Amino acid sequence: MDLSSQMVLFARVVGAGSFSAAARDVGHSPSAISRQIGHLEDALGIRLLTRTSHGITTTEEGRQFFERCRIVANEVSEAEALLDYLSERPAGRLNVVSTVAFGNVQLLPLLPRFLAENPEVSVSLRLTDDALDLGSGEADLAIQFSEQVTDDTVILRKLALNRRVLVAAPDYLRQHGTPAARADLAGHACLKLTTVEHWNDWIPPGAAPGRPAFEANTADAVYRASLAGLGIARLSTYLVNADIAAGRLARVLPDYEQDDSNIVAIYRDRRNLSPKIRAFIDFLVDVYDPVPPWEREEMSDESVAV
Repeated sequence: MDLSSQMVLFARVVGAGSFSAAARDVGHSPSAISRQIGHLEDALGIRLLTRTSHGITTTEEGRQFFERCRIVANEVSEAEALLDYLSERPAGRLNVVSTVAFGNVQLLPLLPRFLAENPEVSVSLRLTDDALDLGSGEADLAIQFSEQVTDDTVILRKLALNRRVLVAAPDYLRQHGTPAARADLAGHACLKLTTVEHWNDWIPPGAAPGRPAFEANTADAVYRASLAGLGIARLSTYLVNADIAAGRLARVLPDYEQDDSNIVAIYRDRRNLSPKIRAFIDFLVDVYDPVPPWEREEMSDESVAV
């Protein structure tokens, strides 16, 4: 492997945070990736990474070298995108990152249809609720909530409104009662998300005194905790509407609704957007706009009730 390829590989390793994650991205074994980084360090005569049983960290020289490698990796990515564009057909591997719950519940069921419509595209999907840096080359496209995006250099394409409501399992409400007002939540077990603190702004100070607390770093885990009867949660309708209709969850304070969030597709501002990225975004917009499936189902239920 030549120096420029090793630089791109080093940028991938640092961006992914581990040899194993980078190996999944490029389709090689972690040992092969580690060996190539070792060759790069030998050629430069500088240690770039510190390897421990807990993972890898960059040395001071490695951090400075990474910034140069990231530029090279981005230029290579731009060149690949241009080639894709010139071919005028969606092809190649599409690296997608999505929030955990949305990816599991809404995105994965759509992939068979997308892949059938685009047979020359393969999808590598990573699920995480952590902050992303698309500039590191770790993904071609991300599906997140608008409030998670802090990088003003990326492009956001709205896919759907993200409505959030309060829910709890019927068993929990039978045991602990149903709140009649926001202030009543202080006497209940309120399930928290640790990823972004302001996502818990619906919880009154000092909620659930003396009760077992539960918090998690993904909405998916909080959702499953609510189904298990651990308490009241604020969750997106794309996640809970089917459970509400089936009676597995019940709305709490039905007049409460948070609707200042959007589900968005995020990508870099490229002059020549890859056909595979464009095809996936257009596909999602076609599915979710103007009314996403989970909201159409709710509207249908309401019309039947009337």
